[in-house]
Amino acid sequence: MSRILAVPALAALLVLAACSTPPPAATDGASGPADPGAEQALECAQMVTNSGGLNDRSFNETSWAGMQRADAELGVDANALVSTTESDLAPNVQAAVDTGCGFVLTVGYELVAATQEQAAANPDVQFAIVDEIVAGENVRSIVFDTAQAAFLAGYTAASVSETGVVATFGGTNQPPVTLFMDGFAAGIEAYNEAKGTEVRLLGWDTEEQDGTFTGDYENVSLGQSQTQAFIAQGADVILPVAGQVGEGAFRASLDAGGEALVIWVDNDGYETLPAEFRPLLLTSILKDTEDAVLRAVTDAVDGSISAEAIIGTLENGGVDIAPFHDLESRVSDETKAELDALRGQIVAGEIVIDSPFGR
Repeated sequence: MSRILAVPALAALLVLAACSTPPPAATDGASGPADPGAEQALECAQMVTNSGGLNDRSFNETSWAGMQRADAELGVDANALVSTTESDLAPNVQAAVDTGCGFVLTVGYELVAATQEQAAANPDVQFAIVDEIVAGENVRSIVFDTAQAAFLAGYTAASVSETGVVATFGGTNQPPVTLFMDGFAAGIEAYNEAKGTEVRLLGWDTEEQDGTFTGDYENVSLGQSQTQAFIAQGADVILPVAGQVGEGAFRASLDAGGEALVIWVDNDGYETLPAEFRPLLLTSILKDTEDAVLRAVTDAVDGSISAEAIIGTLENGGVDIAPFHDLESRVSDETKAELDALRGQIVAGEIVIDSPFGR
């Protein structure tokens, strides 16, 4: 049975946390699912969210979905410790370890230090962390080469822009965020080279590795005001990489009469966002976090400890772009064929987008 609990730091010891695993196609170097008939050493698994909470329509939510699948498919009791403030983070990881479960999943850069500390102190516990690389003999880093999928999204954005201006903003200047922005910029550049156009990108400078950041992942009004500024500069496609803050991009566009289309990240926004946003959703840059988490739990079922990273790519299905849904007609058949060709070139290694998580 899986449980979701929001816990203050001092009460964290009372709660269990959740975890999940993905199918083989979504990860590199992963073994197959555990033999259902084999003796199971892993009875429970814990997950600790970052301060964005569990229902963030982003990586906490999809990580938890993977944990729930581990519960349902593997019989591993999965539970979640929900961090509501920064002060909850380290105590919640300590609480997860203190439950005695053999698997602890943490989500995001805010939990790097606590994960490192607890992993070093508990070598017999399998740790995993989403969207960060943490060294340790018992820590599996679950990361995604989102630059590959963002490249396709950038190419698409440039192809549908009527103003010749598109924009992006992030939550904070962190590699899991800027990786999207790098790929997006590269896709726009590829379109310009192929078509002889000059579509401009606001909000990110690849050479400087700096751009526009809200400094927050929860305050929707920040995304709304930033998008209003971009729309005022002529942008008609926006890529927010800022968790719930990104919903403000839709709000700003709706207020402006639908002047800008929006690209979502992490999961298919058509399925997770309010229905009123659907007419503005061009596509989503997908990370198969659910399957990757499930894979990590599956591999830990027999009690073995691993430090092998799980890396999602276009080739293994760990990243991609979502269907265009209601905006299918906005993307030409020519562009769709070009996207298929570009996807194949990336998989073949003919196009390489710089990525700190590598190929």
